[in-house]
Amino acid sequence: MKKQNIRTLSLIVCTFTYLLVGAAVFDSLESQHEIKTLHLLTNMSAMIRIKYNITDDDYGIVETMVTKSAPFKGGSQWRFSGAFYYAITVLTTIGYGHSTPRTVGGKVFTMCYALAGIPLGLVMFQSIGDRVNRASSIVIRAVKRFLGCGSQEASELDLICAVVTLSVLVIAGGAAAFSREEGWTYFDSVYYCFITLTTIGFGDMVALQQDNALNTRPDYVAFALVFILFGLAVVAASLNLLVLRFVTMNTEDEKRDEAEALQAAQETVRLEGDVITANGSTLMRREQQASDGDVTSVCSCRCHSCWPPLPLPIGR
Repeated sequence: MKKQNIRTLSLIVCTFTYLLVGAAVFDSLESQHEIKTLHLLTNMSAMIRIKYNITDDDYGIVETMVTKSAPFKGGSQWRFSGAFYYAITVLTTIGYGHSTPRTVGGKVFTMCYALAGIPLGLVMFQSIGDRVNRASSIVIRAVKRFLGCGSQEASELDLICAVVTLSVLVIAGGAAAFSREEGWTYFDSVYYCFITLTTIGFGDMVALQQDNALNTRPDYVAFALVFILFGLAVVAASLNLLVLRFVTMNTEDEKRDEAEALQAAQETVRLEGDVITANGSTLMRREQQASDGDVTSVCSCRCHSCWPPLPLPIGR
């Protein structure tokens, strides 16, 4: 138990340290760019107001209109294909935020739908990931058998390498397709695929949002949805192996602690009154019973072993 507490405390400290390091790095990388962008937008806003003689109230209305109309630039989002896309982002917890329900009924149904759908999706992807791992182990054993390796069993390290390689191939292939279809750079496409398949889903880059693609390009819609589902299954396989490794380490430590505690309890010796016990069992009970039968009373009371009293020799 003590080792488990130390491990938990170490994980907490490492996690918060990781967060602090990440915050410092993001601050140094992004803060200056944010300030420059803000100054640029502020200057452009002032120039537009002066050029077209727009009041602050009118400019605020224009800003609101531009912001509100942004989701509609990609075409209708709530027809069946767009609604199916939205349902996938809910069930997989990607949550791009490119389209959100505006009605009370839509918001209520989203919450209820997510409560039932998210656990279902997690179980499904975990099961598919397990199947992928089993298929990978079969392929690894076949390759080792073909190469004549001494050990033909698929080790945990072999599975991790195979599934991670498959994940990299899926991301690389998907990035090539999205770069061609969306007009993104290849690096931005890799970024989009990674953010999507890890379910981070910032929403800064979302596929199927140009030229009303959701309603006019069913082939591209099908590819994007299959990529998301298959890619999540592959990533789930990788995460299953990593999580299983940590859980196995944790379980081994727990079993070791339990064994040590049991051994310590068995070796514990304590004194209860005038009786010595070990692990709750009385020791030397037989010795006491045997000795009780051999004890002869030397008291002056009327015991059968010393009554009648023996005559005392009288010194002469």
